Amino acid sequence: MMRSLWTAASGMISQQKNVDTISNNLANVNTYGYKKERMEFKTLMYDTMERANLDPANPPGRPANLQIGLGVRPVVTSRVFTQGNIERTDHPLDLTINGDGFFMIENAPDSVAYTKDGAIKVSPIDEGIMLTTSEGYPILSSEGERIILPREVMAEDIGVSQEGALSYMDTSGAYADLGMSVGLAQFPNVQGLEAIGSNLFVATSASGEAIVEAPGDVNRLSAIMQGTLEMSNVQVATEMVDLIVAQRAYELNSKAIQTSDEMLQQANNLKR
Repeated sequence: MMRSLWTAASGMISQQKNVDTISNNLANVNTYGYKKERMEFKTLMYDTMERANLDPANPPGRPANLQIGLGVRPVVTSRVFTQGNIERTDHPLDLTINGDGFFMIENAPDSVAYTKDGAIKVSPIDEGIMLTTSEGYPILSSEGERIILPREVMAEDIGVSQEGALSYMDTSGAYADLGMSVGLAQFPNVQGLEAIGSNLFVATSASGEAIVEAPGDVNRLSAIMQGTLEMSNVQVATEMVDLIVAQRAYELNSKAIQTSDEMLQQANNLKR
């Protein structure tokens, strides 16, 4: 009887973590470039009471195992990297990546992080103006360098091609090439990326090294859409349904614990 108590408890613990994951998705429904998470579960060990054994010399034998499961455990939170809805903003430094690429961010000296958030800002420095994230982290070029533009370049005059090439509108109204591009990177296994907050990911041994996009280096090049932002790919209706299912599963596991407790109480009362 104690087995059922621990089995149901593992279900409650797992569903609580499932609710935590769903809650995080709902909290980030308006986060630019956010990719929803999904909790995945595996069964725990099985207690094998009788093994299947079909021996022609000793019929009839046992055609199936007699096993009792010992519960469930969460094993991974996988991310769904489908494209979110694209919102037009007409701001020249709002960029959406159409494809598998990530913007490259310098989040610390000699450290690179990656993001789908294309809400880019400009930060004045001594050398000119630098492209940064909303929190001030420098955006990196395809060469892995900070993108620093001449001081006379105005943010509203910056142009970004689908390939990420940067240009600006000069006094004659024509676009002049700035000789640098916004860097994009892909990974062999995006599920291996580690989220560190602030819309940033870092590479791990599971994700593999970043591959800077270039013709011939990746199977499919991404395209940058200027004047738009990618919204979260969280679907509120789907998350609410998943939340209800997780809540009901939590309640049923709680009921299993109550039922087991009542059965133990009845067994203890047999001696009276």
